Amino acid sequence: MPMMKRFSALVCASWLLGTTPAGAQQVDVEEVMLDNGMTVLLLPRPGDPNVSAGWVAKVGSVYERPGITGVAHLFEHMMFKGTSTIGTINIEQDLQLIAQLDQVKAQMRVEEAALLEAHRLGRIEDPADPSLRTPEHQSLIERFDVLLEEQSELIIKEDFSRLYSGQGASGMNAGTSYDYTIYFVNVPANKLELWFWMESDRLLNPVFREFYSEREVVHEERRLRTDSTPTGKFQEQFDSLFWQSSPYGWPVVGWPSDLEGITREEALSFFGLYYAPNNLTAALVGDFDPAEARELAERYFGRLSRSDQLSPQPRTREVPQLGEKRMTAYAETNPQVSIRYHSVPDGHVDEPPLVMLGQLLNGRTGRLYRALVEEQQVATGASGGQSGMKFEGMFSLGGTAKDGRTPEEVEQALYAEIDRLKTDPVPERELQKVKNQNAAANFRGLRSNYGLMNQLLVREAWRGWETINSDQALYDAVTVDDIMRVANTYFEPENRAVAVYYREESDEPPDPRLAGLDDQERQQVTQIMAMVEQATPEQLGQLAAQIEQMSGQAPEENQDMIATLREIVQEKLAADGGAR
Repeated sequence: MPMMKRFSALVCASWLLGTTPAGAQQVDVEEVMLDNGMTVLLLPRPGDPNVSAGWVAKVGSVYERPGITGVAHLFEHMMFKGTSTIGTINIEQDLQLIAQLDQVKAQMRVEEAALLEAHRLGRIEDPADPSLRTPEHQSLIERFDVLLEEQSELIIKEDFSRLYSGQGASGMNAGTSYDYTIYFVNVPANKLELWFWMESDRLLNPVFREFYSEREVVHEERRLRTDSTPTGKFQEQFDSLFWQSSPYGWPVVGWPSDLEGITREEALSFFGLYYAPNNLTAALVGDFDPAEARELAERYFGRLSRSDQLSPQPRTREVPQLGEKRMTAYAETNPQVSIRYHSVPDGHVDEPPLVMLGQLLNGRTGRLYRALVEEQQVATGASGGQSGMKFEGMFSLGGTAKDGRTPEEVEQALYAEIDRLKTDPVPERELQKVKNQNAAANFRGLRSNYGLMNQLLVREAWRGWETINSDQALYDAVTVDDIMRVANTYFEPENRAVAVYYREESDEPPDPRLAGLDDQERQQVTQIMAMVEQATPEQLGQLAAQIEQMSGQAPEENQDMIATLREIVQEKLAADGGAR
């Protein structure tokens, strides 16, 4: 269900992918290692009749290479296209048509390459102009369209989703990040075998039908997420400016030229490298019998063949930055500034002090809001925090200028707060307060089966699920000297990139529902609003359920955004007559 997958990537990003790891209590997980190398994590929790079930492939966009950027996210879409038994009324004809489509597409690529070469040399302006096609090229396109139409008559649309929802499952979704790709669903406890069969079947017998049309779906998703949002396209360029050599510099959704050119052969090779069972981990959290789950895991996931080839890991690391980088942009947004410093990846010994430093700055009670919004009144909002990915890390600062004030004033005020941390020791009581807030937030993150399942899988993709129990002690051990040390180590002008946004006036009146949100939240909500307009009532109902699930995990400062999302979805549901 591609629409819901897009919601997942947007809605979960702030709270799932970037949250501080939880670990305020002991989480007793049973780890099962299958003979083929696949890991299964079992966490029985009596009470809720549903089981939150999911699995993670330890691959994301940083595992790609130039030329096939976006393939990890494309595969997230393709994994919902069915198997030899799901998604088709005639698998033999289906596979024959797929082979014919590949053959015709290979011939079309020869024609397309000639047009791209002519464009490179300046002989034509638009290689996609239909009037420039040769008769042979046009004939191939017509043949390709005929084959697609024939295949459409065999395909059972949304069959994977239909099978789950028909048995009482809910919230089927997936998401791709820089470091991993995750798939999950809530299933009734008495339908656990259905989950094992369906998930193992799409790994054992996948059929990547609609490959070429799905590339266009992803292209449209890119347009909605990036090109059609006020600052999306600028943030993408800021990413590339900040990361000089690291693969974190290209977008998860991929570059447009790569999306247009990825072949099925390249995609299948990528799948073979990274979707082997010894690169996967599954997790179950809820009311189930662990003995039954172990047996089902052996029966179904045990069918998958282990790969003898180790999954290639990203090789290129970020080179040290030698001078400040700056970007100036004009967008339909409030004047603002975004600052990034290169820092450390997840698990680095300096990450706990950087996380605590970020929490000293962030939130309505943090130093940035107090200084920039309440005291100096130069900003309407300000934030900061550490983001440790698997291989790299960054510390971000940002603020939106108040009417009559400038982004430059906000920028200097942000630097002033950082400089204070370099020279003035943080009071012990203030540090202990953020430690307590951190522990409380981590404890809340353990309450939901869904949230806990996601945390286990994300952690497993980084340093291992066990860190859910061990990381809290690292945060509690952070000292005042640690805060001052990391502030002086990482917050130097030559280690930062700065993006300054000025307002580009628009004729469109502001949406009153977005009042009170900061610019990052406003952009996320705007993206989701565009997708909500295209969603079916069933998809809207599932999104509404996901928003409710996540509301218990989100920090207090994100609750206004959740309320806005809830309002938008409910308005659309009411307009459509309610969910089916």
